[in-house]
Amino acid sequence: MKRKRSDDTPRPPAGAAVRQPGVTAALTVALFAEWARHGYGALSLEAVARRAGVGKAALYRRWGSKMAMVIDRLEQADLAIAEVPDTGSLGGDLRTLLEHLSRLLRRPLVRRILPDLHAEMLRSPELAEAIRGRLQVTRRARAAVLLARAVERGELDAEADVELFSDAAGGLLYWRVVVTDGSLDGAYLDELTRFILRGMGAGPFRFL
Repeated sequence: MKRKRSDDTPRPPAGAAVRQPGVTAALTVALFAEWARHGYGALSLEAVARRAGVGKAALYRRWGSKMAMVIDRLEQADLAIAEVPDTGSLGGDLRTLLEHLSRLLRRPLVRRILPDLHAEMLRSPELAEAIRGRLQVTRRARAAVLLARAVERGELDAEADVELFSDAAGGLLYWRVVVTDGSLDGAYLDELTRFILRGMGAGPFRFL
């Protein structure tokens, strides 16, 4: 009798068929819909493939396990700190970053998935290591770019704490939107920008 394979058990990609972008997009939408509905623990790749209207082979040609699919799709969804264009000031860069994060956190699927992901990370050291080793590294690297520009402009000391900055930018918004279900508007984001700048020892945020 064959032992049933778990969705978290990696399997080699099946075949060498061309990976059609439309199929990948359908699988991505199906993944987040199934995840939001059932949670990570009960998430089934068979259900994802069924919702996407494709065969399981199409899914396993792309990802060898549930965890591999989740990590890859989270990276593509850009849940880390976004790349922010140089606005000419740390205040402008930070305000742009907060606007991006606020739009992301206001998405209904994101608000349902992220708390479940964080809970699952406490239960699964392997998942936690994968998330921290990829998404959080990206987050810190992008935050470092913003701070490096500020140091070059003379807005911050070279010893500015990158991790504290990225935690403040993402963590405060997450608490506001996901935990307390608080409202977000331009005035709140402006005040949050000022708050973080004061904490980092930067100059006042001026509107252009």
